[in-house]
This record gives sequence, structure tokens and C-alpha cells, in this order.
Amino acid sequence: MFKNISWSRLSFLFLVLTLSGQAQTDELAQAFERGAAAFQRGQYEQALFEYRAALQWPGDHQARAHFNIGVCQHKLGRKQEAGASYRRALDARNGAYASAAYALGITLQDQRQFREARAAFAQAVKASGGKHAEALFELGLEAQRAGDDQAAIEHYRQAIVQSKDRLPACHNNLGVLLIKFGQLDEAQRAFETALARARGKFTEASDNLARCQQLRDAATRRMIAQFTVSEGAPATLRSE
Repeated sequence: MFKNISWSRLSFLFLVLTLSGQAQTDELAQAFERGAAAFQRGQYEQALFEYRAALQWPGDHQARAHFNIGVCQHKLGRKQEAGASYRRALDARNGAYASAAYALGITLQDQRQFREARAAFAQAVKASGGKHAEALFELGLEAQRAGDDQAAIEHYRQAIVQSKDRLPACHNNLGVLLIKFGQLDEAQRAFETALARARGKFTEASDNLARCQQLRDAATRRMIAQFTVSEGAPATLRSE
């Protein structure tokens, strides 16, 4: 009799826990859905409320909730708060959260903390297995800002590969670097490629292409001016 009662109680407890777990899962999913809907409407404070509600339950979803909270805070101009939320998201996944690391890098850039931003983008690339094209582009930008031109070129080229060549800015920035190395033909091709990938709608690339062509023309004129004209054979005067 005792065994039957004990088994009944255990069965009842298991049933209650199962139902409770399902209710929690449903509530959690609904909180994320409401948060996403509010975000799409531009109601970032409401979205914050929903994502924070999701934090009341433990689980792997907490990293995602912290990340979404950070994005909302970023949209609201609360950059420092956003950075803290991205860090919480990273901590929840032991640093293996490429989107959160990339977002943290963007936030640090906005705060002009460029060295820290570079480290965050490197973390995003590592967490993605080297495939985060946008983070690779930002690493190129940070390397270029720091005067590390060779590293910048390598990062831009990796970003082109990983993005399947969908980041025209990589080609534009490569062109700027190639100009510095005096590789005018390669730079012109880079600017032309940037314009082609952007379907002609890329002001910086268009302007840079025009400047590159002017530079090439000026270099050509200088080279032409350096050619010397022979005065001919020495004159021989003879009487007729």
C-alpha cells in the first residue's frame, strides 16, 4: 500500500513538473515573440520589457535575451548599457557568441574605444570559425585606422571571400590602400569593382575612382615630361 501511494505521488509530481516546464517554454517563446514584434514596430522600450521578462527563467535562452536587450538599448542610444548587455550575453556562452562580440565591437567604436573594438571583432571572428565577414571588415578598418596596412589588406580580402563578395566597401578600402603603395592600376580596378558590386550607388568609390584616374593622368604627364629630346647629331658646317 505504501509503495502504491509513493508511486502515485511521484507520478503526480512528475506530471506537475512536466506541465510546469511546458508552460514555462510557452511563456518564454511568447515573451520573445512579443519582444520581436515590438522591436519591428520600433517600440524598443516595450521590447526591452519583454526580453527582460524572459530572464526570469534559467536556461540557455538567457544569452539571447541579453543580446536582444543590448540591441534595444543601442537603438535607444544607451551605448554603455548596451555594451554591458552584450558582455553578459558573451559571458553566458563563455565568449562563444559571434553576434554579441560583433555588436560589442560596434558599440565600442561608437564610443571611440578602438583598441577594445578591435579585440571584440577578433573575438567575433574566432567564435564564428573565421566566417564572420562583417567582423573581418571591421578588423580591416581598425587595422587601417591603426596604420597596419598589410593586416588591413588581409582582413578585407578574407571578408570578400567569407561574404561571397557582397561587401563593396572592402574593394573601396583596398583601393585606398593600394594607392598608398603606388599600385594605381590595381587601385582603379578595386574602385571599379566596388562600384559594380554596389550597382553604381557608392559615392565614395565613385569619387575615389575619379581621383585615381586623375592621379594616373598626372603621373603619366610627369613621366612624359621626364623624357628628354635629343638635339640631333652635332652640326657640321661646310662651305658650298
